[in-house]
Amino acid sequence: MADFAAGAPDGFSRLWVPHRMAYIADHTQAGADDCPFCAAPQLADERALIVHRGAYAFALLNLYPYNGGHLLVCPYRHIAGYDEANRAETAEIATLTQQAMRVLRSVSGCHGFNIGMNQGEVAGAGVAAHLHQHIVPRWRGDANFLPIIGRTKALPELLAQTREKISDAWSKI
Repeated sequence: MADFAAGAPDGFSRLWVPHRMAYIADHTQAGADDCPFCAAPQLADERALIVHRGAYAFALLNLYPYNGGHLLVCPYRHIAGYDEANRAETAEIATLTQQAMRVLRSVSGCHGFNIGMNQGEVAGAGVAAHLHQHIVPRWRGDANFLPIIGRTKALPELLAQTREKISDAWSKI
């Protein structure tokens, strides 16, 4: 019985990030009235961190980035699942994701990307009620001890500066 007690070694490492619960708890099951991705397009691009607006979807910086330049692509329509998106929305999400990759390579010189969607709260979606695709730029050697030991992310510039660079480059690439 002691093998299953809290804190008993089980061979897994864990990274506890309780500070994220305030964000997750507030937005996981957000309805359209209190959804941050529904609210963002109603704001000025600079305030909402939007870098590009398309016909069916838009791209914005993640307010809680895993790395500098971490973008999200969201449909305007408040839908939770990728399988709920219509053809026009899925096509534009794909196109904006490709453009985001080109822009991030140009602006930041990243070496690769993590791209994906967490579908549902159990899959790790912080805002499970509104579909969004993550585009996280990666650089060789970008994983370091700061987030693990010091509970600190080293981001080289402010979100407003990153948004301006990406937004300016979006139509040029």
